[in-house]
Amino acid sequence: MCGIVGCILKNREVAPVLVEATGKLEYRGYDSVGIATVDNEGIHIKKDAGKIKEVDKKLNVSNLPGNTGIGHVRWATHGVPNQVNAHPHNDCDNNIAIVHNGIIENYGDIKISLEKEGHTFKSDTDTEVIAHLLEKFMGKGKNLEEAMKETLKIIEGSYAIAAICKSNPHQIVATRKESPLIVGVEGDESYIASDIPAILKYTKNIIYIDDYELVVLDKEGVAIKDLKGNIIEKKIDVIDWTEDMAEKEGYDFFTIKEINEEPTTAKNTLKEKTEVEKVVSSIGDIDRICFVACGTSYHASLVGKYLIEGLIGIHTDVLLASEFKHSVKTLTKNTLCIFISQSGETADTIKALKLANEFSKTLSIVNVLGSTIARESDHTIYTLAGPEIGVAATKSYISQLISIYLFAAYLAKDKDGFSGFNRIMDSLESLPDFIEEILSKEDQIIEIAKKYKDVFNFVFIGRGLSFPTAMEGSLKLKEISYIHSEGYAAGELKHGPLALIEDGIPVVVVIPEDEDHGKSLNNLKEVKSRGADIIAIVSRRDTVVQSESDETICLNEKIDPIISPLTYIVPLQLLAYHISLARGLDPDKPKNLAKCVTVE
Repeated sequence: MCGIVGCILKNREVAPVLVEATGKLEYRGYDSVGIATVDNEGIHIKKDAGKIKEVDKKLNVSNLPGNTGIGHVRWATHGVPNQVNAHPHNDCDNNIAIVHNGIIENYGDIKISLEKEGHTFKSDTDTEVIAHLLEKFMGKGKNLEEAMKETLKIIEGSYAIAAICKSNPHQIVATRKESPLIVGVEGDESYIASDIPAILKYTKNIIYIDDYELVVLDKEGVAIKDLKGNIIEKKIDVIDWTEDMAEKEGYDFFTIKEINEEPTTAKNTLKEKTEVEKVVSSIGDIDRICFVACGTSYHASLVGKYLIEGLIGIHTDVLLASEFKHSVKTLTKNTLCIFISQSGETADTIKALKLANEFSKTLSIVNVLGSTIARESDHTIYTLAGPEIGVAATKSYISQLISIYLFAAYLAKDKDGFSGFNRIMDSLESLPDFIEEILSKEDQIIEIAKKYKDVFNFVFIGRGLSFPTAMEGSLKLKEISYIHSEGYAAGELKHGPLALIEDGIPVVVVIPEDEDHGKSLNNLKEVKSRGADIIAIVSRRDTVVQSESDETICLNEKIDPIISPLTYIVPLQLLAYHISLARGLDPDKPKNLAKCVTVE
């Protein structure tokens, strides 16, 4: 799980651009960073453990010479984060430099073979074998492009690779398999990157690269080829994001900026009504729906299950993408598999999608135009959340939920008339205003965060549509505050979790005024009687729950419980964020995590 970038600039030094671009990719990894440039004097590399600003200040990375270069931000998978293991990696004689995102699964056997041939390895990474394979084939008279083709015949696993070499200082050769790679073009300058924010300042003209395509950047521009050398004509997409959309705009952290963007995200995603209706009408007959996702997207999928089964009665399953292969034999031509991923590049989800395409209909709900999951699916719904830089999903969760609600509404209209359709659409109309109102409660949430910042355990509970909200609220807290927390269906308390409750443990109760309210109130009293501190997310007219709770965050009583997952999650996002700050942590870059999980 890393980020790569590269560019060829005609009339300026490349290093300052690469330093800035790698900084925009730190959400993909930030334990080490490095840049390699090439000119007529050869390869120049500076790299070290740490974040890009720290490493640049320490090593003055920005002063590397040359108009051609590649960069990398790392999230370690093979080898501890240190200077030696940081990318770029080179060959024995420093004639080649490469960066890589992914995992080379057969690197052990390759390394042993290359060492027998006399190659000397410096790092503990799987990546370094790529540099030595390129060296091996270039030593036999092949150029960099030809050597890359030979290398791809040997390596197994996932990768996005970019390489430069001393013998051709005005060329970058790149390729991908199961890891994201884009190309940017702007006049006589060309770029490659793992994701759009890295190069958005320099170009909005983006080409999406598919598996086993070879990209050659040089003074003449960009050529995209298949592995036989045939030129592939690719569409250029013009991205409508502004550079400011990927910046903090005065906020201290991206996380809080993105939470505050949720009303706008809601408005933008709701504009996709017509597109969602077209998707629903084009799917055809289905008798089963299977959501497939990971993490936050999994929780959004659980909401989808409650909605679709409750409103329409279509059997709906929710499966973790990493476990999906065990259920493939249950798919039929009338099964619709819905794959949800913010990035559209989640490795587990991509593999599951490729399996599902063999047996069922597929639909993706993604945020990134032209991403792998979008391209591989039969149908796609775009969430229009804009770039999300904070590792913890916030506004993308809201946009995923809205897309699911719109899908469920049009499916209900198609199957059973207007009852469920009208209820959802009427409720969604006021959603942006409801979220704005919740965001105004931030000062109250800050005080609650200060009160509970030093506890060791949290418990979140909810019933029905509030169960996924409890799970997502718990995930947000553990992701960015490092406090252990668990989300449970409230009805499961007596089946084990109640043993965890003791004096002072905060229990967050998600309790809208829905059909499960009475039972949820009983669960609240159960944990309270065992000494728990109750933090209730509740309707402001619900005076009973307020009287039973230690802390209450009261939401507008006009919120229809059917859209409570879209509103009751917002204060929990704010709570997690402010507990993270109160503990002195960086909520944008939680330890051991990265934004886009591109390796299994």
